Amino acid sequence: MIKPSTLAMILAGSRVDELNVLTYYRPKSAVPFGGFARVIDFALSNLLHSGIEQIAILSQYRSYSLINHIGTGAAWDMIGRYRGISILPPFKDNMDQADWYRGSADAVYKNLDFVEYHKPEEILILSGDHIYKMDYQDMIDYHHRKDADLTIGFIKVDIKKAHRFGIAAIDDEDGEQGGRVVSYWEKPESPQTDWASLTVLVFRPEVLYRALEENQKSTSFEFGRDIIPLLMSWDCRVYGYKHKGYWGYTRTVEEYWQSNMDLLGENPLIDMEAWGLRTNLEHRGIRDAQPALIQDSGVVHNSLVYNGCVVEGTVKNSILFPGVQIEKGAVVENSVLFFNNHIGADCCLNKVITDVNSVFGERVSIGPDIGTVADRVSLIGWNNRVPDGTIIGEGATIYPNLTAEQWTKYIKAGEVLK
Repeated sequence: MIKPSTLAMILAGSRVDELNVLTYYRPKSAVPFGGFARVIDFALSNLLHSGIEQIAILSQYRSYSLINHIGTGAAWDMIGRYRGISILPPFKDNMDQADWYRGSADAVYKNLDFVEYHKPEEILILSGDHIYKMDYQDMIDYHHRKDADLTIGFIKVDIKKAHRFGIAAIDDEDGEQGGRVVSYWEKPESPQTDWASLTVLVFRPEVLYRALEENQKSTSFEFGRDIIPLLMSWDCRVYGYKHKGYWGYTRTVEEYWQSNMDLLGENPLIDMEAWGLRTNLEHRGIRDAQPALIQDSGVVHNSLVYNGCVVEGTVKNSILFPGVQIEKGAVVENSVLFFNNHIGADCCLNKVITDVNSVFGERVSIGPDIGTVADRVSLIGWNNRVPDGTIIGEGATIYPNLTAEQWTKYIKAGEVLK
């Protein structure tokens, strides 16, 4: 058996404030997605289908949910002599190292002993919180063909939103496939191009080692802000690989909601079955849940309803994770309901994301009237009991684990209850 040449490192450890209560108890990479999966499953499935079998996951923020989901790695066929997933949390050592990753580049630097042990021919750095399908081997082949020190995956974005990303000017050396990165700007105020970084990076190992050592002299430790510009200043061979196809950034609540909605319709932009998405079906007992039950009074239209759900009411343009119950007379529209939510009789939910294990009493109303287009997503944190008759305005945010005394009958639009 030939030992794999690529070591993949997934940056999966941070909380994203823009996702609010959805990342209150978990890193963004572990946020549920699409009715049964987690966001990190897309990167892991891409690695599986790309034939990359040595994976490290760098995690530091409330890692339990992520560790529980990854398990042994068997769900992604990552058990074997040269196959495996290692989770690398922060640590203290006898060299007075800080016990916290100071940034994405610092996370890799602190684990260089792990990296060097594997003696990789190339190091693939990935973000664990994007929604896309990609064959990384095609990009790695391009990296070797160009004899590159660093190859960065890019995708075209709306120029009006380009300021949120690392942006590059790429020459036309290889046409639609890619080219030399001429200039790179991290989140520029006035972007000059619309090629945005996917945070998919292929490094020549010795160049990465040198850059990470040099970066330790700095006060900022990020790949986009520090390492890429450093390599550009060294006149390294930095190439851009142009990705075609869907890419969900999902950094904000609206983006996350929209990516879930992109699973719906006759020709969905995201086809998890065609993409070969894998997940850990043992996590939360998904594998053992009973088949979904749609009662005689139940109506389901343009929605994904997974095992363990019971629907007596109406569900439209929505995604229901296992264990969700919709009682008679309730209407759920344009919403994403995580595991084990119970929606009481005659409730109305419009453009709502509710985290796990909440119970909604009867006649609860969240968001605008059913059939009305909602501009903002309403968020419900996990483990809540919403009293009968509660009215929650559009775009409101409810923190997790509220007590009965904290609830009021009317929560205004945009209000935060905590």
